Amino acid sequence: MAAIDRRFWWLLAFALLLIGAGIGLRDPWPTDEPRFALVAKQMVESGEYLFPHRGNELYSDKPPMFMWMQVAGYQLTGSWRLAFLLPSLLSGLLTLLLVHDLTRRLNGRRAAWWAAAALLFTIHFTFQTRAAQIDGTLLGIFTLACYGLLRHILLGPDRRWLWIGCFAAGIGTITKGVAFLALLLLPLAWLARRLGWLGLPTPTPRPLSTTLVAALCFVGAVGLWLVPMLLAVIRIDQGPYWDYAYDILFGQTASRYLTPTHHLHPPWYYLGVIATLWLPVAFALIWAVPHWWHMWRRGRRPARVFLPLAFVVLIVFFFSLSGGKRDVYIMPALPMLVIALAPILPALLKRASVQRLLYAFACLLAVGLTAGSAWALLGEPAFAVRMRDLRELEPWHISLAMGLVGVASVALARPRRGALALAGTLTGVWLIYGFWAYPVLNDSRSARGVMTEAGEIIGPDGELALLGWQPQNKLMADRKVTVFGFLRPRAEQEIAAVAWLREAPGRHVFAQRHSLDACFDIDKARPVGKANRRSWYLAGPDALRQACKAHPPEAWVDYKVPRD
Repeated sequence: MAAIDRRFWWLLAFALLLIGAGIGLRDPWPTDEPRFALVAKQMVESGEYLFPHRGNELYSDKPPMFMWMQVAGYQLTGSWRLAFLLPSLLSGLLTLLLVHDLTRRLNGRRAAWWAAAALLFTIHFTFQTRAAQIDGTLLGIFTLACYGLLRHILLGPDRRWLWIGCFAAGIGTITKGVAFLALLLLPLAWLARRLGWLGLPTPTPRPLSTTLVAALCFVGAVGLWLVPMLLAVIRIDQGPYWDYAYDILFGQTASRYLTPTHHLHPPWYYLGVIATLWLPVAFALIWAVPHWWHMWRRGRRPARVFLPLAFVVLIVFFFSLSGGKRDVYIMPALPMLVIALAPILPALLKRASVQRLLYAFACLLAVGLTAGSAWALLGEPAFAVRMRDLRELEPWHISLAMGLVGVASVALARPRRGALALAGTLTGVWLIYGFWAYPVLNDSRSARGVMTEAGEIIGPDGELALLGWQPQNKLMADRKVTVFGFLRPRAEQEIAAVAWLREAPGRHVFAQRHSLDACFDIDKARPVGKANRRSWYLAGPDALRQACKAHPPEAWVDYKVPRD
């Protein structure tokens, strides 16, 4: 990688600005960010790193690797506001570096630079690497696995990169189980060789030890977490830990894929994701698909193009078979699509029709943001009313500024330089979003505002319990709080909350209205504010209904069971 040209380092520095804009100016935002940050924070506070906890319950949705990375970020920076976003930021930079380097080796410097730039400005890539979801971090690990395997397949044979790729696939698997799919490049390469695809190195006899070491690299990486976890479960030998092991090994993998219960979408769902979230890269498919078809029919089938392309098709097909779908599931295929497109990107960007299409897209974004924001500021459109009612926010000056930057970009660039116009528009959107919108939206999106208000109301010595809580509530609390479970049935949580409230003076329960209906007089509860479209209240002992004061919680549940 020492031969990477200076132009790319400038692009990587710009990527650091674009992806990192606003880090430190906001807290974790739902849905996933507060959950992972809370788990990581509880690891630091408890010293328990092998078994993640959400509140007082084991958290088995994901392996702990991503949370360990956030903990490492905290140990490095001393700030959760910085730490929770660091893994995704570094993953994004690593992905750009790997895509550029592999493309440079396969297609030359010019194609490599355009491939990296195209990936950086792809909406899905930039959005996810600016967020703190596992998928943004998995992208870098998955791409490293593919990079190592493709170095071996297309530029090898190279045992070292084969082993690195298999090890990275194992690390990705204990980050999120689907990373094992990177290994599908190996049977695809075997098939490509059988079909006579061009550009594959002449095979050399491989000793059995090479294959065994590759398998051990993958299994060993998975075992770094799996073996200690299983040994600890056997040693502890308690029901909740056995349930944890079963759920994380089977319930969150095979069961979620085969019998999903949420995020249900039709089989063609991912075609819509590619056509929208993968813009502007998806525009290239308008010209690339006929070009690839023409190459295929003429028997010109270079492996540097069709191998990563076949991998993209296989990933999309695999996730389309499951009823449960999210846009992030196919995200690891995006860098491989860019690598497949790289040989024709420089030529495409010389075409006037391509530049005009990019310019039209930039105009659409700029005019849409400007007109929509002006309408929200000067009128009362339904979307603005809904934003004000649900989130108590009117961020239209921010989106207007984004639109005006877009208008300036398209005015200066003109249609013949549509790529520059779009780059300027998207740059303005991401920088304004990070440096301006983050601080403005943070209190509402993160629950910091309502938790700070709750702390001021009960005073520094007050005790606080959370009922029907969200991860951001516990994460943003200004003191140690009591919880009564998260997945535990609501009726049992409410019984425990009433008992806790009656044990000592100076205690308050923080909850939504529906969690207080069964045993509290809502008129005596104090409104705290709205966060994440939810209204929150503080209820003290004086808000308890007489029936709950007169009966112990065990008897109360017999005649009044709250709705679950």
